[in-house]
Amino acid sequence: MTAHRADAPTVATRDHAMSARVVRRVPLLYASGADALTDRPAHVRASSGMAWIGDRLAVIQDDANFVAFADAESGHCEVVVLPAGHDGLRQFDAGRGNKRYKHDFEALVAIGRNPTQLIAFGSGSSSHRESILVIPDAAAAPSTVRVVHAPRFYAGLRACVDFGGSELNVEGAAIVGEHVRLFNRGNGASTGARVPVNATCDINCAELLSHLEDPARGVAPSPQCVTQYVLGDVEGVRLSFTDAVAADDAVMYVAAAEASPDAVRDGAVFGSAIGVIETRDGRRAARWTPLSWGDGEIARVKVEGVAVGRRAGQLFVVVDRDEHDTPSELFELEISGFPRD
Repeated sequence: MTAHRADAPTVATRDHAMSARVVRRVPLLYASGADALTDRPAHVRASSGMAWIGDRLAVIQDDANFVAFADAESGHCEVVVLPAGHDGLRQFDAGRGNKRYKHDFEALVAIGRNPTQLIAFGSGSSSHRESILVIPDAAAAPSTVRVVHAPRFYAGLRACVDFGGSELNVEGAAIVGEHVRLFNRGNGASTGARVPVNATCDINCAELLSHLEDPARGVAPSPQCVTQYVLGDVEGVRLSFTDAVAADDAVMYVAAAEASPDAVRDGAVFGSAIGVIETRDGRRAARWTPLSWGDGEIARVKVEGVAVGRRAGQLFVVVDRDEHDTPSELFELEISGFPRD
């Protein structure tokens, strides 16, 4: 199949009838502390995506080979250890000189009728970041884990310029019907006539799972239904997708205003947005509000993962401070003007 080309971008509008305020925040700490044998720190590092597994939030990290399972009230986490990476290590950062070897898992979804299968996507922003994590039953203990190198799948995403733009950077995913909707973060650098784009595409879940059984020979699913977005800005710094989650008939997304020079390096963070994408008269429409503290001031943090709460008006997000010695935090938000609020 050939990829569906994008139509004119969907322009997200700031909706002053919406609000998203932080009402509680907890650091994400491993209940068993640090473990030198597996190269694990005492805290969750750069949280980048999350999904519910039963009554816990599964949290992936873009620079550490662990999946944390967090209690939403306390922030205390159990852990699933992923295979070691380069030189037998599981933490990757500039200080260690091994940042280029990280999987960069950025997007996480739970798949299934009673979802316990977790799929996490590497960003695809470099050749080292083209792996997909598969945990067939995350509710089991111990859990079986597979890290599948999928360069042919990522080559298809990159070849779809309407989706990947100048620099592919998959940062979010949401289950929409029989598809996983991927979100490309448009924070890259321009390359000639190509510019960075915020965009989504749909991948058939069954075809993806089939491909991951034999990524060297199996048919890689093609990106479909490509849609580009203009997400607005915070203080002149444009917003770019960092995650998403399905919510009834809509998709809620988070986006960061980060002055990053390209898809690999970090930059100054000016805030984040909580938004919703809805279908109106057969076309997608998007609206958003800035994340704020309880007093209404804009929260200058980079939100990287989102999960719908268990009650109306509740949303959970994880924050990445790009400081590997600092625990990632889980924020509970009170939202209004969104689906399910």
